[in-house]
Order: sequence, then structure tokens, then C-alpha cells
Amino acid sequence: MEVQQAVKQEVKWEVKQEVKMEVRRIRDWNLGLGEEPRPGSAGPFCSVLVERFGCRATVMFGGVLSGVGMAASSFTRSITELYITAGVITGLGFCFSFQPAVTIMGHYFVRRRTFANAMSSTGTALGLCTLPFLGNFLHAELGWRGSFLVLGAVLLNCCVCGAVMRPLHRRHGNGGHPLMNHGPPLTSPPPPDPGKGRIKALWRRLMASAGRHMAFDLLRHNRRYLAFAVGITWMMLGFVVPLVYLVPYATAGGMEPGRAALLLSILGVVNIVVRPPVGVVFNTPRFRGRHVYVFAAALLVNGLSNAVCCLGPGFGVLLGYVVTYGLSMSVVGSLMFTVLMDIVEMSRFPSALGLLAVMESVTLLIGPPLAGEATRAGSV
Repeated sequence: MEVQQAVKQEVKWEVKQEVKMEVRRIRDWNLGLGEEPRPGSAGPFCSVLVERFGCRATVMFGGVLSGVGMAASSFTRSITELYITAGVITGLGFCFSFQPAVTIMGHYFVRRRTFANAMSSTGTALGLCTLPFLGNFLHAELGWRGSFLVLGAVLLNCCVCGAVMRPLHRRHGNGGHPLMNHGPPLTSPPPPDPGKGRIKALWRRLMASAGRHMAFDLLRHNRRYLAFAVGITWMMLGFVVPLVYLVPYATAGGMEPGRAALLLSILGVVNIVVRPPVGVVFNTPRFRGRHVYVFAAALLVNGLSNAVCCLGPGFGVLLGYVVTYGLSMSVVGSLMFTVLMDIVEMSRFPSALGLLAVMESVTLLIGPPLAGEATRAGSV
């Protein structure tokens, strides 16, 4: 799961190196989608696969898709083909591997759920620090086509991760059915009548199934989920922008590129060091039931910390900003899925996460380009 997220960053770098002229428009808009990737608009479809086939099969299927898509990118001859292989196919694989992994973590861990989520999210920061160096080495030794092949082989290891996910069964007396297939039963439609009655019955069944998997009923009836989903959606509008513009902002102010790049490495190190202790501290009984308040406070600090950059592009100022941003980012990343698991029932978690992924993918997509437009307009 964490390897996938960091590999997305590497894909973006590889494309810029070898097809620089073709993607100049993307680079100018500074599309930083790979900086903090999230599952995209295929989230509801992924939740259907999870409930139908379970987390293990879905993760393995996602591993195959992402590995094949990444490997196929090495044979592309145009940017359009690269969009299809490294974008659509690999992106679907990421989605089908990421969401079930988060879901099954919530089932495996109950008492230590906060710590488990914090530890699993640490891999994102670890990949941020290590995979760029691996990418540089692969590009120098094998070229961008060979690099895609190797990264595709790395992503195939998601199949191994899926294979070790033990299927969850209900306890004694519950029939032994997989837990992921358990949920509020759909109301059976009346026996279909000939003609219009049959069409109405089919339409009723489709609407009931779509409503369940899209979790629209949660938006209507669960106010906590509604507030959380709307808040996360707006958060994603600017959450990744500092990761995209930090180095350009520093170099534009006269900082050496090496020192500017060091800031991102420091950000990754802060996340690696801080997230495990965050999981330990907020897993204690004292914070039980208060995760949402800690999460909201960390999110507020994370947003306000961007004002530090207004003091200037000096290394000391940006170092303080990176540390503050990294600390708050660690808390946000460690508690996000824990808070969602506290808000909705685990039987509805895949659907809730899928709908949230659709909503946040929209603002995640338009955030960096909007910041780029604001920069060029001189309003920032």
C-alpha cells in the first residue's frame, strides 16, 4: 500500500525526464497528484469488489493491474499511451489495492487500531525518502523504459501482500460467513409482475444496490460522516499544494536546489519518526473517543502553518515550516482512517471510503492547477 503511493511520485518524475516536451503543459500547471495520492473515482466499484470477493482477492487483482500497467508503460510510444498504462490501468490497480488494505486493517485491529493505522501510514513517508534515490539509480542504469519494468515488478509484490491477508470469518454461531460480506440486508423487492412490474422490480434492486455501495444514505442520515466527508474534500484542495510548490518556492528565492530538495527529505524523516509515537499516544484510553478532536486540531495547525512561508524563503524559516507542517501532517495521516472507522460501522466502511475517495479525488485533482494559476496571476 505504501510502496504504491511512493511509486506514483516516481512515475511523475520519470515522465518529466523523458517526455519533457509533451508534458510541458502538465509541468507548467504543476499537477502534483503523485505527491500525496489517494484512491480515486473507482472507489465505489472497489467497494463492490470487496463485498463480493473479499479484501484478499481484490488486493491481488489490484496488484496485477498496477504491475501490468506499470510494465506496459515501458513499451509506450506516445504520451496518450502513457496516460492509459501508467494513468488509468496502474491507477485502477492502486485503488483496488489501497482501499481493501485500509478496510481489512480496521477488521484486524480494534483495541490497537490507532497504532496500526499510524504504522501503516508510515510507509508513505518511508517511500518518499527512499524511492527517489532508487528512481535516480534505475534511470541512470536502465533508462526510463527499464525503470518502468522494474517498478512494475515491485508493484507485483502487492499480490504477495494480498495473499497474506487472512479472510475474516464471523465467530461461532454466525454461520461462518465472511465478515466483509456481512451488512444490512437489502430489502427484497416484491415478486416481479409481467411487463412494467418486472422493470420496476429490476430498477428498484439496482437503486438499492447503488445506494448501498455509494453510501449516499450515510450522507443523508449520518451527520458526522457528512461533516467528515465535506471537510476532507475541502482539505484535499490545498493539502498537497505545499508538497508541490515547496522546492520551487525555495529555489525561486535564491536557495540552492540541493538545500531545497533537502527540505522534502526532512519532511519525510519527520513523518517517519513522528507517526509511530503518535499511534502509541493516541491509542491510550485517555484519547479514546476524542480522536476526532485531535484530528481537527491537527488539521487546523496544518493549514495555519502555511502562513510561515510568508516570512520569506530563507532556509531557517522553511525548516521551521517543514517541521511544523510535518508534525501536523503526521497526526492527520495517522488518524484520518481511524476517525472514519469511529464514525461509520465497519460493515459500511468500504462504501463510506469509496464515496469519500470520489469526493476528495475531485479537489485533489484541481488543487495544484488552481495554485499554479494563482501563482501566474500574481495573486500569491
